Amino acid sequence: MYVLGIAGPSDAGKTTLVERLAARLGERGAVATVKRLTHEPDLDTEGKDTARHRDAGAAATYGLTDDAGWFATGESRTLDETLDDLAPDYDYALVEGYSDADIPTVALAGADHEGERIAAAERGADADLDEIVSALHDTQPYETLGSLVARVKESADADLAGAIATFTGRVRERDGPDDDPTEFLEFEKYDGVAEQRLEAIRSDLLDRDGVHEVALHHRTGVVEAGEDIVFVAILAGHRGEAFAAVEDGIDRLKDEVPLFKKEVTVEDEFWAHDRP
Repeated sequence: MYVLGIAGPSDAGKTTLVERLAARLGERGAVATVKRLTHEPDLDTEGKDTARHRDAGAAATYGLTDDAGWFATGESRTLDETLDDLAPDYDYALVEGYSDADIPTVALAGADHEGERIAAAERGADADLDEIVSALHDTQPYETLGSLVARVKESADADLAGAIATFTGRVRERDGPDDDPTEFLEFEKYDGVAEQRLEAIRSDLLDRDGVHEVALHHRTGVVEAGEDIVFVAILAGHRGEAFAAVEDGIDRLKDEVPLFKKEVTVEDEFWAHDRP
């Protein structure tokens, strides 16, 4: 899923640009939008019973209709949690008003923002959609284990598969109880070469008997302690074939894909290849 932030003051036409992009990107795939609200949304206008549920102690409530309409209320959630939920089902997510999010961003009216600036305009109505869409597709997609599993399930050979095996690597805070805690890791990739190596590994795994689909992903940039770094998902005829392909896939990814890792602890920081 490609994620794009729209940052700018309230009168710069952020929503107008979201509307324009949703129409353009909707020609290519499924689009979701996320908007930062400055007030409490009135989601429960026809759900007095669910309000009683919340008053009784329910943390989340859902109202469903026979024609698949719905509303929901619940505890607050982060942008990352929302994007994680969207990633398996959508090709694009347009995020309005989260200038503090580290995501590819279009800046309107010179707005400050945290993520990489891929385009700028004075107003949303004036932004060059061709420029934005092209730049967006040059960014790293937002992947989760769920989005990779959803992808392998779309295989044309899914009816022959009886197993999905996965691996998730995460940032370990410490190797032992006396170690300095790791705050985050930072990954940089050898552009072009990393993608070629990943595709070569995927192709080799797909050539195995019984393996029907393979998805691999390694995050770059800053990854905080406890967060996920790398995913492997295998669709195969049987569990033995799936388990073997997952193990070989992650081993080869770590050995063959040129990724440079910097570790930052509470006391020190160092590139892993520089440390004896």
